[in-house]
Amino acid sequence: MAGMMDTFAPGLFHDKKVLVLGGTSGIGLGAARAFSHLGGQVVATGATEAECIGAANAPGSLGIEFTPLDVRDGAAIETLVAELERLAVLVNAAGVIRRDAEHDPEIFAETVAINLTGTMRACTAAKAKLTSARGCVVNIASMLTFFGGARVPGYAASKGGVGQLTKSLAAAWAGDGVRVNAVAPGWIATPLTQALQDDPERAGPILARTPIGRWGTPEEVAAGIVFLASPAAQFVTGTILPIDGGYLTV
Repeated sequence: MAGMMDTFAPGLFHDKKVLVLGGTSGIGLGAARAFSHLGGQVVATGATEAECIGAANAPGSLGIEFTPLDVRDGAAIETLVAELERLAVLVNAAGVIRRDAEHDPEIFAETVAINLTGTMRACTAAKAKLTSARGCVVNIASMLTFFGGARVPGYAASKGGVGQLTKSLAAAWAGDGVRVNAVAPGWIATPLTQALQDDPERAGPILARTPIGRWGTPEEVAAGIVFLASPAAQFVTGTILPIDGGYLTV
């Protein structure tokens, strides 16, 4: 996080309450740590108690409150948000990907329920507190917001939906002072992409098409999330910011 601290003012989110759904690994954990390092009071959720314990015990997680949450459970989301005294930033990073299996309609529906409907549930539950704080939402889109995915129709459909949900809520909530944006990560070194990283035949074409020529890091995506949540982006809403090493340009 040294680079993050050098880029953004220390204490940028001092005394701001930040909720990161899906904050126990990968991009979500990177975002939770970034806001915490910048003074935010961070609550991060994971799908299971074990995930939360693992994240809490990992280096760099000191000060973050981890709690389990199933984003398919609307009542649980509402309860979690209600327990927060206030809320300035919501990051929706909870997601699953099930390559090949998503061609099964039931698994397709479950993927959409987590990645897309879970995001909508969280946004709706948080709306009143975000309005009071004149806060913001940052959703996690994807390169598959723009492209199809032959092996992941559920993931691609859900991330396409996240992009349009982001734009729709940005338009709907602007009058309430709530900004809604998204980041679209390219190929990032996270547990979700581990199988691809470990397969030279599949990783080779990915890196060849990425002009910067390497996998991105969760910390690099977190920097974009922090920017969109910061005062520097106060006139930015409804945008989908690619953080992809140039992948979309070729």
